[in-house]
Amino acid sequence: MKKIITTALFMFLGLMSCDKDFLTVVPETNLSTAIFFTKEADFQQAVNANYVPLRAIVNDRAWLLGEMHSDNAYYYRNILFGATEQQEDIADFAIPTANGVTSNTHVLNQYRLDYQIIARANQILASIDAVDFNAESKNNLKGQAQFLRAYAYFELVQYFGKVPLHLTPVTNRQEAALPLASVDEVYAQIIKDATAAITGLFPKSKQEAGRVTSGTARMLLANVYMVQKKWADAEKLLKEIVASNEYKLMPDFNDAFSTNTGNKNNAESIFEVQFLEGAAGLNGAIMYNYMPRPMSPDELKPISGTSNPQPLTGEGNGAPTPDLIASFEKGDKRLDGTIAYVTISGSLRADKRFPYNRKFAKTHSLHGNTGNNFPIYRYAEALLYLAEALTEQGKMSEALPILNQVRSRAGLPAATVTSQAALRTQIYQDRRSELAFENKRWFDLVRTGTAVEVITAYGNRVKANPVAYYYPEGAVPRSNAFTNISVLYGLPADEAALSPYF
Repeated sequence: MKKIITTALFMFLGLMSCDKDFLTVVPETNLSTAIFFTKEADFQQAVNANYVPLRAIVNDRAWLLGEMHSDNAYYYRNILFGATEQQEDIADFAIPTANGVTSNTHVLNQYRLDYQIIARANQILASIDAVDFNAESKNNLKGQAQFLRAYAYFELVQYFGKVPLHLTPVTNRQEAALPLASVDEVYAQIIKDATAAITGLFPKSKQEAGRVTSGTARMLLANVYMVQKKWADAEKLLKEIVASNEYKLMPDFNDAFSTNTGNKNNAESIFEVQFLEGAAGLNGAIMYNYMPRPMSPDELKPISGTSNPQPLTGEGNGAPTPDLIASFEKGDKRLDGTIAYVTISGSLRADKRFPYNRKFAKTHSLHGNTGNNFPIYRYAEALLYLAEALTEQGKMSEALPILNQVRSRAGLPAATVTSQAALRTQIYQDRRSELAFENKRWFDLVRTGTAVEVITAYGNRVKANPVAYYYPEGAVPRSNAFTNISVLYGLPADEAALSPYF
């Protein structure tokens, strides 16, 4: 814990604390808090850096921990590759865990990236009030840091439960290790930060594209209240999002998502992580994470559209499960927008036709270099949450027309169920169909109290019929598959080795 919290603290700027005594000599050849945080432009630069870890989170981690760790997505097993990957442990609910900690690299990196966001936000929030510049701009910058810290802690508390609660910059190793805060304490801070962010942030119509807004902060806070089952509190915030007229459903489901170069931060977007194709280091490659393997360049090119397709070897991730595919209602337009198929000639399976995630497979120019954004929150989810919050309060007649806005776009008939249980089930179904591969499924299973039951049954289906889950004929899941079904991940072992509190 000591090492990562210390090194995460804006080390890209070489920031160090210093006394304000006039005798203190500050080297002007190195950036420090004494000479960097002196004007508005410095805080704009720091806030820009605060967003950066989100790219690595959504491109490299969240789809593993939030989607493949569910019944929506599985692991494309390629026995020619031979190795057992830590991704497979996540998909198989077989993550080695002892005494509440795990050595899984993906869990470690997710943890560290969230604390990198927190460390950067802490430095901004500790410094900004002491610098005089336009109050409206200052509040907007503070709001972005407050949102990002709240969002990072929301990820952490959902993944791990108790975590260290750092709210001020860490200046030495002695300050780096903190006791684990309770879940209630972490949620209280998330609510405090998100509430403050709402008041300071600009609305979408006034905010620079790609930044979080007052609507984004309302959505995060509503999400927290949905997890806590504070239905009336969530309803209030979600109705404010609707009444703001800042958002609307795109007429076509496919247009809710950006292309490689266009349709970014569209009318449906409440917040999305920004990517840019090219050599600037702002690109993603998420579609490649989802491809079945081994895939030849000729098989990949119609999907990627690149001029230099390369063979994909190893083992693939994020395979749409038969369970997910079968869950779409007949006539649901979201199915074709979410799932596509490719034939893999080099596969050892008799059936060489594989499904893949179409939602984020956008054509682009160069292999492994994509520019489509990734959605964190969309207006469709706000409507689904609102319908759910109303249903949980027995307001089914008010919930139905809101749910049916989402269903209508999907080409489905209006839902007409009137009982609370039936409407709740329908909303959960539409969440699964609407938000597949947006890293919501695992969190939904946990917050609805169904994770262990659903994953146990799913695991039994995988073990009973491996071929249906993309294993080659004769291959079977490992003996430890689905033996560690827990609603929380273990804390990272590398961090536990550096803290007496884990």
